[in-house]
Amino acid sequence: MARQLTYAQRLVLINRWKNPPGSSEQLRLERAERMVKEAVRRHEPFEDLAITVVAKGSYPNKTNVRGDSDVDIMVKLNDPFHTNGLASSWWNGRYTGPWTEANLRLEVHAALTNHFGRVDADHNIAFYVPEVTGSRPSIDVVPCFKWLQYAGLGIQHEGSVVYGRNGKQIINWPEQQLVNGRAKNTNTKLRYKFVVRVLKNVENDLAAEGVIKVLPSYFSECLIYNVPDHVFLDGDLDDSVRGSLRKVYQQLTSFFGPQRMWEPNGMKKVFGEGQKWNEKDARELIEGAWHYLGYGG
Repeated sequence: MARQLTYAQRLVLINRWKNPPGSSEQLRLERAERMVKEAVRRHEPFEDLAITVVAKGSYPNKTNVRGDSDVDIMVKLNDPFHTNGLASSWWNGRYTGPWTEANLRLEVHAALTNHFGRVDADHNIAFYVPEVTGSRPSIDVVPCFKWLQYAGLGIQHEGSVVYGRNGKQIINWPEQQLVNGRAKNTNTKLRYKFVVRVLKNVENDLAAEGVIKVLPSYFSECLIYNVPDHVFLDGDLDDSVRGSLRKVYQQLTSFFGPQRMWEPNGMKKVFGEGQKWNEKDARELIEGAWHYLGYGG
């Protein structure tokens, strides 16, 4: 079991974790994003293609913490787009051109190597660009395609789809995550993202002490997103953290609670096939956080 903070120690840390990393860290993250955009812009095979290069995850959502200071960038090819496992072109229907999953990955790798030099291409999903101390953080670059999901009556949801080296596809919804997170943060007077950062910092400490296994940073955001807005607004900031942890644990231990929990994008369930975590991981994280922060019974 991890050490337990005193009341005074907890308040000091909560006040420290109240805000995202400062302006100098923000500049480092912005520099990383600009450099990936420049690498793509200069790569000749990408000329005249509809490509979106944008940060995703905790950095644009302002839930990043110092222990998770790398930046995730997606390089998304918009035409052809993919849907229901098929590649389609806006102009010619079923796509049969050169931009396959393998070719996109090959050219993104070439663009990054030409610009940065050292690039680790051995990961299943992302290319890893090492950190340059004092200049920019490490960068995970994800090559992906636009994904359209049709919901009937002309409704469509736009996301991104990445194909791993193992052949499996992963569909993400970064724009929905951004919109929903901003709305919830506004509705809770900025306390939603504050509590997310607290839990991320606690998770880093617990993992460092060997109390729990290392978990994806996004997992904390998923859990806290399911806390009703009114819970964040009860009492002071310390009460918001305590109430949020209690509510998440109630959901995790109720009969149907885990099946009703959604990711911040509102498109995927928190628990299910393909996730990098499970309900046991969630319970251990919340129990560990409750003890570590000294909330007692």
